[in-house]
Amino acid sequence: MIGKPYLLDTGLTSRSISFENPTGAPGEGGKAASNLGPGRKGSPMRQIDPGQTVQLCDIEGLGTIRHIWLTTIQEPVAQRAMVVRAWWDGQEHPSIECPVGDFCGFAHGKIMPYHSAVHSVGPTGGRNIWLPMPFVKRAKFSFTNEGEKAVPLFYQIDYTIGDNHPDDVGRLHVLFRRENPTTTKEDFELLPERKNKGRFIGSVIGIRNLHPDQWWGEGEVKVYMDGDTEFPTICGTGSEDYVGLAWGIQQTPFFYNGCSLDKNNFISMYRWHLPDPIAWRERARITIQQISWKNGLAETEDDWSCATFWYEPTPSAPLPEMPDLQARTADVWHD
Repeated sequence: MIGKPYLLDTGLTSRSISFENPTGAPGEGGKAASNLGPGRKGSPMRQIDPGQTVQLCDIEGLGTIRHIWLTTIQEPVAQRAMVVRAWWDGQEHPSIECPVGDFCGFAHGKIMPYHSAVHSVGPTGGRNIWLPMPFVKRAKFSFTNEGEKAVPLFYQIDYTIGDNHPDDVGRLHVLFRRENPTTTKEDFELLPERKNKGRFIGSVIGIRNLHPDQWWGEGEVKVYMDGDTEFPTICGTGSEDYVGLAWGIQQTPFFYNGCSLDKNNFISMYRWHLPDPIAWRERARITIQQISWKNGLAETEDDWSCATFWYEPTPSAPLPEMPDLQARTADVWHD
């Protein structure tokens, strides 16, 4: 559709869900009333109380979520306290479970304006995700405020129905991990082992350098797949090398790779394997080492996090347990 926007008879029908049309049904948008009357911006947002969960969508049938936009408050702690979850095709456990900030492209709760192939983020916290999210029976999204105060939420989910997906189409999976600090010689897992066919899309990776007197990023990415044991099939050459940079990290965001934050020993970087797929048939596990340079290579421990994105069919195994609120929000960025 992107490559041939002039094709009109695609068999697809466009729909959109927001608080102005929470079902996406035809002719049902904008019916709420404001002080200006019915249909005049009557329900663009809601306040989400502490501990409250709201349903963002519950779509039945074949379709593809094409784009999600949302915005809320900008406080760094809140970006890790608000959580997005998604369920595909009737599966009981979520396939997406991630803090809102990391899901939308930035680590540490620090909003930085940039765009990539997957995300675009505005300077005041307008955030977008562009990865297609196919489903064959049902798609559900929720938003939970695990913070201590109410937050405003504006959102819109744009999708199509009438898509022709096979039953084993890859469903988007997203997890969040954090180790604060990591453990010496125990490589940080970007993707804990998955026992299903799949395709790795990439990660938003956060690093808080706990040793400012040394370079943190000599560690290599390793992709263990389809029978690999001690040694991987795919092996990188360094942490900044993995995100397409070199000779240290630079705050330079690009379309498929780069770094959106490099300030005060906080780094947020990303890599998207869209033109260069990493796919497996049976199982995969992906790690990155914590190796520093201080008068030579040395093992180190720092604060690492990731929001990792991949596709695999359902049924799929449950995600690893997400860190709790305190573990997610400790030591985030402070404005």
